[in-house]
Amino acid sequence: MADETTDVSSKLQTVLVFRYIKGSTAVERFWGFFTSAQQTADSLSSLILNELQPLVGQNPNKMIAQSYDGAAVMSGRHGGVQAKIKAKYPLAHFVHCYAHKLNLIMTQAASQNSDVRIFFGNLSEIPIFFSNSSQRVHFLNKVVGRRIPRSVPTRWNFKSRTVNVVFEYREDLIECMEEIEETSGINTTTKNQAGAIRRLLQERSFVFWLTLFHYIMPHVDILYNELQKRIIDSVEISRCLKLFKENITTIRNQKMHEIMEKAKSFENIIDTKRLKFNDETWKISATEVCDVIINVAEDRFQYTDQLNAANLLICEKFEWYDLTFPQDYFTETMKSYPFLEKQRLKTELTVLYSSEEYRNFSSCAVLLNFLVSNNLQEVFREVIKLLKILVTMPMTTVEAERDFSTLNRIKTFLRSTMCQERLNALACLTIEQRLIRSISDFNERVIDKFAKQKDRRIELIFKKTRNNYICASYY
Repeated sequence: MADETTDVSSKLQTVLVFRYIKGSTAVERFWGFFTSAQQTADSLSSLILNELQPLVGQNPNKMIAQSYDGAAVMSGRHGGVQAKIKAKYPLAHFVHCYAHKLNLIMTQAASQNSDVRIFFGNLSEIPIFFSNSSQRVHFLNKVVGRRIPRSVPTRWNFKSRTVNVVFEYREDLIECMEEIEETSGINTTTKNQAGAIRRLLQERSFVFWLTLFHYIMPHVDILYNELQKRIIDSVEISRCLKLFKENITTIRNQKMHEIMEKAKSFENIIDTKRLKFNDETWKISATEVCDVIINVAEDRFQYTDQLNAANLLICEKFEWYDLTFPQDYFTETMKSYPFLEKQRLKTELTVLYSSEEYRNFSSCAVLLNFLVSNNLQEVFREVIKLLKILVTMPMTTVEAERDFSTLNRIKTFLRSTMCQERLNALACLTIEQRLIRSISDFNERVIDKFAKQKDRRIELIFKKTRNNYICASYY
């Protein structure tokens, strides 16, 4: 997994994270931050290949997947980084980060309807209004007692938080705006902006869309949190996506009348002369938004050829597969991973489908752990190999985003000239602290290495003197 960002010294940093199987569990390890002279596909692919070569060696089948965001330089089919990596490692299938896909889905849903675009544009003005003045924040804390989260374009869940907070504290926000308007000593610009936001919060059109997205956003948050898990595989994602689409469909077909009534029940609602509230019109618009979310989710989260293998190991379908073997999925899987033994894999899958004890596992990771813990490695050798592929395959680049947060904490304005080697060392100590703590003699080995680097004025290690006495240690 790889991603790019700019650090505090305006230097482009590319982070590499490797995901692999340890025992029967998938682990993700920070490999390092790297600088590239140019932000081009050639430069970035060369950087990644140089780091991969010592690890993969002469066995290109070890490299089974690569995951980036949707930027053209990374995901381009012909000249992108993923294409250049795949040219050397044919089985390194590209997986577009699913968390980025969710953001794209909600962005597209918000841009399809002009009223929705206006709603989110107006909604973003509320946190911006309070972010520009400590005096305004004072009124917010006094009346509402709750900060308004400011939305970030790359993270849809921030918009979700803004929707939920404004919905829950709408009456308090109106009171806050009224108090700002009535307080003497406040400049005219602030009073005018407060009046505009107060009227916005009372506008029936705004209240309707606020209510609709207050119903939708919790399901977006649930899916977003699932996609952010460190250990998640394609089967578990398939289950989460199915549940997400079912919930949005329920809102579309069964809860629309409830949303309409909820929007009407608010107090202090006014109709603008430009927009008259019409039940049928808003219902059609709201249904359209739900349809866009469902359809775009199906398109963007549709499994590609290399992920058809996940369909072979969805435990909920084992009973159906026992009656009719999923030959299409099996054929596509063999095309993606030709190193698997075809006949043996088919036999093992047939046995797996016929047994009821394997039909209740929620994900590939759970099934893999069960088979390994029960010493069934030889019985299901090829199935375990396929399970390891699916568990290893990254679904998101969330770990890379977490590493960027560490980068911002380590390389600050006061330490902006830090060299790359020191940056990687400090980042590794922070990100992989659990791994480091598991090394029993780590501290002693660090001290020994430091003490042996050069002669020092004080004795840092035990050693014999000319008179064969032992010097004291300064550990």
